[in-house]
Amino acid sequence: MGRWRPPSAKSSPHITADGHARLKAEFEQLWRVRRPEVVRALAAAAAEGDRSENAEYQYRKKELREIDARLKYLTTRLQEVTVVEVRTRSDGKVYFGAWVEIADDDGNERRYRIVGADETDARAGLISVDSPVARALLGRGEGEVVEVVLPGGRQQLEIVAVRCDTA
Repeated sequence: MGRWRPPSAKSSPHITADGHARLKAEFEQLWRVRRPEVVRALAAAAAEGDRSENAEYQYRKKELREIDARLKYLTTRLQEVTVVEVRTRSDGKVYFGAWVEIADDDGNERRYRIVGADETDARAGLISVDSPVARALLGRGEGEVVEVVLPGGRQQLEIVAVRCDTA
């Protein structure tokens, strides 16, 4: 269950409409589907007798606490975030919600979308607006080279293209 990780305390309150919809869907799924399932399983485990040695009962109690903690976090976070509508721009500048194609010092190209802290997914190319790479890219234009300080050292990145598509 412990797969959820809230953003750091200093995270931006901005989120894309897609990200906001995913958080709301997660809340609804946990509240309307998952939590009732766990409550039913917990009640069934409790009916089996001695709770102190009932592994199923202990597991379900822990699972319910984790779900409730996530629901509490989502309730608070959904009230705090500001949905930023991503609009097409033609100035070639990097902005929140845009997909950015970059090339590093070795010519390796990558594609990232700059999103809110709650939406990050490195495998899908979604990077937080609060990340060093995003902070270096924001407001810069196609063809510009930016220097980013990463844990592995300084790296220069060239902005190859900026796109607005949401996929």
